[in-house]
Amino acid sequence: QVELVESGGGSVQAGGSLTLSCTGLTRTFSSRNMAWFRLAPGKERQFVARVTGSTGDTYVANNVKGRFTISRDNARYMVYLQMTSLEPEDSAIYYCAAGDDSASEFFLARSYDYWGQGTQVTVSS
Repeated sequence: QVELVESGGGSVQAGGSLTLSCTGLTRTFSSRNMAWFRLAPGKERQFVARVTGSTGDTYVANNVKGRFTISRDNARYMVYLQMTSLEPEDSAIYYCAAGDDSASEFFLARSYDYWGQGTQVTVSS
């Protein structure tokens, strides 16, 4: 059973923008910590950003700070990742994840119980 579904991936040139969307877990969405991770070939899964359910607080990884923005719309059960100034190094499969809102290690994949199937982002130089 698919709990989270991502969309919005695609191919862009360096410097371009994309917005990823994720929806699911409608019964508990507003209380969930929602995050984006990415996985590039030959690399480990990497935390990108998260937004809490209770307060809407956000945290973005240093390597994408200033270029990526995470947001959520609880009324629509949606979480977004706006990506600008994309670089070839941003190419990866991007995954949406949902976890406990109180998790302190929100940057670790083990803090998340539900995952989407991923959406591919390819940035060409």
